[in-house]
Amino acid sequence: MKFPKFTYLFLFLGIFSCKNSPEYSSSNNLDIITSKPKLVVGVVVDQMRFDYLNRFKNKYSANGFLRLIKQGYSCNNHHFNFIPTYTAPGHASIFTGTTPSVHGIIGNSWYDKASNSTVYCTTDKAYIPVGAAAKYGQASPRNMKVTTLADQNRLFTQMNGKTIGVSIKDRGAVFPSGHTANGAYWFEGLNEGKWMTSTYYMDALPQWVKDFNTPSNIASYLKPWNTLYDISLYEESGSDLSDYEQGFNGKSTSEFPYDLKALMELNEGYDIIKSTPFGNTMITDFALSAIEAESLGVDDYTDFLTVSYSSTDYIGHNFGINSVELQDTYLRLDLEVERLLNYLDAKVGAGNYTLFLTSDHGAVDVPSFLTDVHIPSGYVPKNSFASLYTNLKKKYGVSDLIMKISNDQVFLNQERITALKVNLEDVQKFVVNEIISYPHIKKAYTATTMQTRYFKEGAEKMLQNGYHQKLSGDVLFTLESGVISYDSKGTTHGSGYNYDTHVPLLFYGNGIQPGKTYKRTNETDIAPTISALLGIALPSGATGTVIEEVIY
Repeated sequence: MKFPKFTYLFLFLGIFSCKNSPEYSSSNNLDIITSKPKLVVGVVVDQMRFDYLNRFKNKYSANGFLRLIKQGYSCNNHHFNFIPTYTAPGHASIFTGTTPSVHGIIGNSWYDKASNSTVYCTTDKAYIPVGAAAKYGQASPRNMKVTTLADQNRLFTQMNGKTIGVSIKDRGAVFPSGHTANGAYWFEGLNEGKWMTSTYYMDALPQWVKDFNTPSNIASYLKPWNTLYDISLYEESGSDLSDYEQGFNGKSTSEFPYDLKALMELNEGYDIIKSTPFGNTMITDFALSAIEAESLGVDDYTDFLTVSYSSTDYIGHNFGINSVELQDTYLRLDLEVERLLNYLDAKVGAGNYTLFLTSDHGAVDVPSFLTDVHIPSGYVPKNSFASLYTNLKKKYGVSDLIMKISNDQVFLNQERITALKVNLEDVQKFVVNEIISYPHIKKAYTATTMQTRYFKEGAEKMLQNGYHQKLSGDVLFTLESGVISYDSKGTTHGSGYNYDTHVPLLFYGNGIQPGKTYKRTNETDIAPTISALLGIALPSGATGTVIEEVIY
């Protein structure tokens, strides 16, 4: 098809005017490209509920959490949209932008139907530990079946942008940093006290990690733990002497102070550091060493640093969310956040980095405490499923129809059911109808229901988001509010209730528009938002949406 001659003139003039207009100029495009952050820092505070930002607000410094809130963008109605809310699926979902139904990390550990055994989320026997002889040192991210933010950045920059992952927990370092990380490091306590990695990443520790691992340096975190401020000021927490806390072996009461050196022998050696605020201090120190040694944020290629503060989770499990110990931990963590920000300002440059801070899950108040203040709560009896085995045998005449009950799922012996010429869905329905009558069971659904129905909202949708067709069980169930399967002291998480799903989300730095929203956002929205900020491809399985108002 031929165009009139004047059409070509208009086309030429249009192209010329576009090329010479300010918004289309090559120099302006260069400014846009080079204005990307030199470093993205993804911070996850393990087991941090949203309300900790407000509960301890009057005790925080002006330059830690409050700096992020006042100068950054705060999503105040931010939730996880799947069950179970555990550490591994939480970290994987934040950085992949999707749920366990897609990325495949359905728990910290899960029953593997193929091998008839329980597998740990990062275990990969193709690799061996580096730097320590850790129990879980054979690690890689390969159980996570999609890419992360950091992976997409590495691909976008032709592998020039670096990625380093740091956490006391292996799962807190491995999953956020992704499949292409230059290094992921975690801490092995017990009798070793060393930061380590696996051969998935490297064959030997870098010299800077070896230097960090010197016995004198690690021992420096074994110090007396007393309150940061006078204990009378901790009005936002319960009594220091409490019947709801586990405490440490070798100390008759769970109250301040704690002499870590004196207690370490009876508390798994260097592992005791993990359950104190000094574990978070060690994480910050290690992260700062990584920035320096790995030259993160010094060139024109965006680098990634993922930092997961794990000690908050250990302390929450041990002492509960209403403890003085937990409040003291967050007051000290606030100072760690301030120290991290100040270092980034000085080393990378204010305005040259983007940071987001969130959590992998929340936690429930200690149920025995809730019961004492007349709030519905309780504990799942250890033998609560005994009658399920009995009634299945009465119904089908055999005693081996259940392979495992774990992570609030029932795994049936499908081979045995096939051999009996019994319909699998009928057995699933029998189990549902049986356990729904048990105390503290709230809801139960068959895997067939998860596969054949689409739920738009509620616990059903959260279960569906957490259900992986290949890995999950035949029956999924949830517990009533305030009910856990745990000891009578301390607490845990894993449910779809707000106390487990509602967590902070703070964005700060390069490209971030200051402000706040009470609009519902999900953890799957973080990765798409940072991807949009960087102009890179979304992680391969991302199902979240961009929080547009965050980016300017």
